[in-house]
Amino acid sequence: MGQSQELQLLVELVRAGSLSAAARELGVTTAAVSKRLAQIEDRLGVRLLNRNTRRLSPTAEGELYLENARRILRDIDHLDQLIASRQAQPRGLLKVNAPLGFGRSYIAPAIVLFARRYPEVEVQLQLTDTPGDFVQDAFDVAIRFGDIPDGRLIARPIAPNRRLVCASPEYLEKHGRPQVPQDLARHQCIVLRQNDDTYGLWRFTRGTYGETIKVRGALSSNDGEVTLTWGLAGLGILQRAEWDLARHLRAGRLELLLQDYALPPADIHAVFPERHHLSAKVRVFIDFLVEYFRDRRKTGKGDSW
Repeated sequence: MGQSQELQLLVELVRAGSLSAAARELGVTTAAVSKRLAQIEDRLGVRLLNRNTRRLSPTAEGELYLENARRILRDIDHLDQLIASRQAQPRGLLKVNAPLGFGRSYIAPAIVLFARRYPEVEVQLQLTDTPGDFVQDAFDVAIRFGDIPDGRLIARPIAPNRRLVCASPEYLEKHGRPQVPQDLARHQCIVLRQNDDTYGLWRFTRGTYGETIKVRGALSSNDGEVTLTWGLAGLGILQRAEWDLARHLRAGRLELLLQDYALPPADIHAVFPERHHLSAKVRVFIDFLVEYFRDRRKTGKGDSW
């Protein structure tokens, strides 16, 4: 009997509650179980189980042994599943949730290539302006920005992403260029209204120094595409994620401002429930996204940032 079998025997003995009950479930004689238990205890030099006519109970040493035996057996099972999942052929329905703009611009084109590589995976992409609910909507993977506050979810980074402040050349020609964050107080700022607690608050850092600026302006919206349209039209200064601004910055339609200051990062993550971490279709999809964005950042393909 190998050591993993010994561990399993001790766990089974305590679960069954008696030598005879464990013997029946294991398909061996009671004498064989008793003999094997005695051999384990002799090898370790301690008594692991108290025996009486009614029920087995672990000693203090037995409790410690069982606690670690269960952990080791779980680890062995996890390793078996991990290896098996890597050999499994990805197939079945994969439900993906992503933000509207980013989903249209980046996730949908990525899925074109993913579908060609994994034809047995059926992808259902749902784009929403608010994060999807894993329980209610039964998503397998969601694309999220910034910090992931839910500790029950696993988040894997798929691409770095900065928040930037910019304005059109037309706006800057008329109103001047802010040199420090405090200058924003005298400018028209286009505000994205997504969270009432942070509405109009732009947080800047420079080294160890940080400050929060309350910005104001005549225009605000809960839709990022709308605020970008207004910024391109020269109606004010806006804050948006790098992925959304990159093509306009390259074309000169927008100019970066306050480049010596950083805003809270909006790094992009693939998020999924812990129960899906061994799913072949989830694993290959996230691996594919990491590769997809890394390649595009290296080569500058398309509208990648």
